[in-house]
Amino acid sequence: MAKKNTASKNGAAGTGTPATVALTQSGISFTAHPYDHDPANTNYGMEAATVLGIEPARVFKTLMTDVAGTLAVAIVPGDGTLDLKAMAQTLGHKKATMADPATAQRRTGYVLGGISPIGQRQHSPTILDESALNHETILVSGGRRGFDIELAPRDLITITKATTAKIGSPTRQA
Repeated sequence: MAKKNTASKNGAAGTGTPATVALTQSGISFTAHPYDHDPANTNYGMEAATVLGIEPARVFKTLMTDVAGTLAVAIVPGDGTLDLKAMAQTLGHKKATMADPATAQRRTGYVLGGISPIGQRQHSPTILDESALNHETILVSGGRRGFDIELAPRDLITITKATTAKIGSPTRQA
């Protein structure tokens, strides 16, 4: 069952990740969505959408990229892919690559599959796919595998200091 959290009297309401603590301290309302993660599943966004029964286009995945030697956060729909060229262009460069997984974990303080765009150890430039603005709320990782948080896209932009751009591409179905 989802749990609504606010900065009022609840604190982090027992969810206890840096993401939920940051949201609570900022006074941003969110809904916690814990679920049982299957360790064999590495498609975390689609797993969350399926298990939680939420439209996949509303469940966003957080990816760490390397753009000209700078780590940057890309937040794209879980049912799509990241357009690395668009990510690089958004940040004023020609090329981007996926960040080394170990580097991403050290930089964010989170494990792969549980990297939240919120409450990262070190701030990185953050780009949210503009499709997020088509939804009243979206889900992102809450800071561990099997735990997503739901919030308004504008609140995500505020807390992460993100900019929006078209950086996601839909996955083509056969």
